[in-house]
Amino acid sequence: MKLIVAAAADWGIGKNGGLLVNNKEDMRFFRNTTSGNVVVMGRKTLESFPAGRPLKNRDNIVITNDTAFSREGVFVVHSIEEAAALAKERAGADKEIFVIGGESIYRQMLCLVDTALVTRMNKSYDADTYFPNLDESDEWELEKYGEEMEYEDGTFRFCTYIKKK
Repeated sequence: MKLIVAAAADWGIGKNGGLLVNNKEDMRFFRNTTSGNVVVMGRKTLESFPAGRPLKNRDNIVITNDTAFSREGVFVVHSIEEAAALAKERAGADKEIFVIGGESIYRQMLCLVDTALVTRMNKSYDADTYFPNLDESDEWELEKYGEEMEYEDGTFRFCTYIKKK
């Protein structure tokens, strides 16, 4: 299982239920990487999408404590364990599984993930949600540090972290 996230220099990932920046290259990377695969997210992440609709061409699994929640085009589960089991079932042998947020889901599922695809921005923004700092973790190592690219008001890199064996 993998995760995919865009994080600022201070590991901030969002503000008021939205992304910190609109980075078209990062969005393209996210779309191309997750398309045709299984994505696992929290309810608030789903609701942050346009019209609260699931992502096209993906199996969308939403974790929520709300037992009455339902949405067309998504599989609703109520625990991390249930999400992981359903994701493995939906993925089978030919699809990958990506955890796509938000903060609480990332933190709860980090122990189940072996690869983190992190778009690292070179600056910090006013954030109210954060991703764990993998650079300070004894469990993770930076495997790939992509080339520097530019976006609106800064630079970023596509980085790959892997969990140490």
